[in-house]
Amino acid sequence: MARPTSKTELLDLSRRNFELLMDFIGSLTEKEQHSDFPKGTMNRNIRDVLMHLHHWHLLMIDWYTIGMNGEKPDIPAKGYTWKTLPELNSWIRERYKDTSLEQARKQFKSSYQDLRSLIEKLSEEELFEKKRYKWTGTTSLGAYLISATSSHYDWAIKLIKKAKK
Repeated sequence: MARPTSKTELLDLSRRNFELLMDFIGSLTEKEQHSDFPKGTMNRNIRDVLMHLHHWHLLMIDWYTIGMNGEKPDIPAKGYTWKTLPELNSWIRERYKDTSLEQARKQFKSSYQDLRSLIEKLSEEELFEKKRYKWTGTTSLGAYLISATSSHYDWAIKLIKKAKK
């Protein structure tokens, strides 16, 4: 499916890619689900990937909350820039390294539902009108949400498939 341009498409593709990711992980053996990826990958296993996605959900919700209060959120995160994204992602991996895979699944599902609930509350215009909010700059809120959901889940599926070859 092409990049979503409506609320319905955003909800549908985020749900579809979320389910594809969870079903793909579920199709792996227990050993495959818990085994580490080949050396040289930032996220070293499925737990790392799920907690990466979970944390980016939390960041998105935080940006939205701060931005809608009229303040400028630290995007991508306080102390980080888009150029220092590898350091932020490394910090995320380190933060959750003691989380079990089962707990990672639960946290990822929960933050997915929180983000989905946020999308459901917003109108088409609130999601896809460019320059509507000062904090989103020249883009739409929907573009941020696509990056935090459907596009990110697609990235995760590709990463896990590559690591499991």
